[in-house]
Amino acid sequence: MKHPARLAILALIAFALAACVAGSSESVHAASGGMFSQFCLGLWHGIIGPITLIVEIINRLLPRLLPWRAHLYETQAAGAAYDLGFCIGLSGSPAYLWSRRGRR
Repeated sequence: MKHPARLAILALIAFALAACVAGSSESVHAASGGMFSQFCLGLWHGIIGPITLIVEIINRLLPRLLPWRAHLYETQAAGAAYDLGFCIGLSGSPAYLWSRRGRR
């Protein structure tokens, strides 16, 4: 893949990540939508979990470094569907997939 295409993909991922992290207004709205939306929200938060954890640690150690706040877990979606999606998403997160990549 060429260099500009990689940058475009990374920018797209960054925008999607910033819009849908736990604690955002979009996330709270999706959490009130029912079991299926909570499952999908949990799945997404599990997938982006390793990145969100890094952002949350940076925010705790250097509070004014990043212009946004991120939370690892959506407290408004405290249900079994969200928890199941979160666990499934976390097990299929990019960190896990990248670690499996070198073993082929």
